[in-house]
Amino acid sequence: MTDTNKQISVAESLLMEVLWNKHPLTAEEITAEVAGKQNWSSGTVKSLLNRLLSKGAMSAKRDGRRYFYSPVLSREDYLSSEGRGLLDRLFGGQVSSLVTHFSENQQLSADDVSELKRLIKELDNES
Repeated sequence: MTDTNKQISVAESLLMEVLWNKHPLTAEEITAEVAGKQNWSSGTVKSLLNRLLSKGAMSAKRDGRRYFYSPVLSREDYLSSEGRGLLDRLFGGQVSSLVTHFSENQQLSADDVSELKRLIKELDNES
């Protein structure tokens, strides 16, 4: 993304998900994917597309009277940025605080705990 300080809204991220799964797509194709689920008009989708274009998160190529949209921002970069933002905002940047929060509120399943142990073991082996 050209300006990493510009965050993508939840609504905008829904359009990006469509494009990360398949691209290039026209505005009509994107609308068909999200409008029914979100009860959005084509005007709403086009407004969101314009916002994403201005943020540099996607590109548009003209083909006759239509534009084809493709992501510029990768899903991995988006997840990394959003994850870091969440961690910084809510847990002071500390992964341990995040895990503690979920464990104290009994929101970690046995599978989650096993996966965390596996990840920690993997990290230990890398160092």
